[in-house]
Amino acid sequence: MPKIHLTTVIHAPIEIVFDLSRSITLHEKSMAQTNEKAVRGTLSGLINKGETVTWQAKRLYKTRKLTVQVTQMSPYTFFTDEMLEGDFKSMKHHHYFKPIKNGTIMIDEFYFESPYGFIGRLANHIFLTRYMKTLLEGRNNVIKEYAETHRWKTVLQQAGAVR
Repeated sequence: MPKIHLTTVIHAPIEIVFDLSRSITLHEKSMAQTNEKAVRGTLSGLINKGETVTWQAKRLYKTRKLTVQVTQMSPYTFFTDEMLEGDFKSMKHHHYFKPIKNGTIMIDEFYFESPYGFIGRLANHIFLTRYMKTLLEGRNNVIKEYAETHRWKTVLQQAGAVR
């Protein structure tokens, strides 16, 4: 099972980084290149433990849907979302947040398993792991950009998480 591990240093308070990471609106902005939209479940605001969201996007030449549920959450420390339905055999994404002197360290651990046995493992090796890592890095860059500027205010005020 492939594992993608990313560490991102963000010069912003942990509460802002944590909430931006749960924002449906910011997720959509970070995935604009695939026109990803929330189409079922939590459609706006901040997703919370027990809630689900179904994302629809154009990926790898096909419109795809992925339904995830936030299965674990400890505010400002971590949360986990897991696939309920989608093209993967399984998918789990752990999000960790650690305060540091000048901001926050955000750590992603993303695990996925492709279907189709050997063919799926070959696809992981050839392109899918790199593709998923690039998507996650892009998402993290958008979180960083919003958190380190005053742009976070518009997203979190819209979500009702006024700071």
